Amino acid sequence: MTDPTTTTPDRRPGGRTARVRAQVLDAVCAELAENGHEGLTMEGVATRAGVHRTTVYRRWRDVGGLLVDVIDAAGEIDWQPPDTGSLRGDLTALNQQIQESLVVQPSLAVALMAASFHSEQAARAQTRLWADRYAQCEILVERAVERGELPAQRTDARSLLIAATAPLYHQLVLLRADPDPHLPERAAETAVLAAAAGAFSVRRRREESM
Repeated sequence: MTDPTTTTPDRRPGGRTARVRAQVLDAVCAELAENGHEGLTMEGVATRAGVHRTTVYRRWRDVGGLLVDVIDAAGEIDWQPPDTGSLRGDLTALNQQIQESLVVQPSLAVALMAASFHSEQAARAQTRLWADRYAQCEILVERAVERGELPAQRTDARSLLIAATAPLYHQLVLLRADPDPHLPERAAETAVLAAAAGAFSVRRRREESM
């Protein structure tokens, strides 16, 4: 699950409205990555985008609206989960993409995470986007079950995916530690071993919640 906020979607031809949106969203990404949420202003975005600030205010109204549209645009990216032939390989590739998105400087992914704490609109949009990405990545677990890598009983795909990817965010965002080139594979392997042992079976989680 490459961080859904690190690249902009393919720009579709669509006249002036589409061009203005592309210019503005690119400007938001640049301003946010360089200056953070605190430095993001409607005027700064308009200037960088080369459009009149009245246009920006009329369409997006405020900074929250700009952030929501950037996140929504990320959902338009034509991205597919990795398919390496094994669950361990898929999760490792997924983690490598996440790590790359978090360590690039400046990191738009980290900037948007921070911004979501200041904007309820952005927080809701980001929650929707991540929910969609996790749902999209459930195919990794489905393929693993079909290959016989996971127990026959139903596996809670989202719990497995969270367990596999969480160490990257803990290490790089919470602890702000230097990237470990071995962490993507190590975290993937740990999650696969736990899943193979039934740690994420739907039945087990149902029993634990009773």
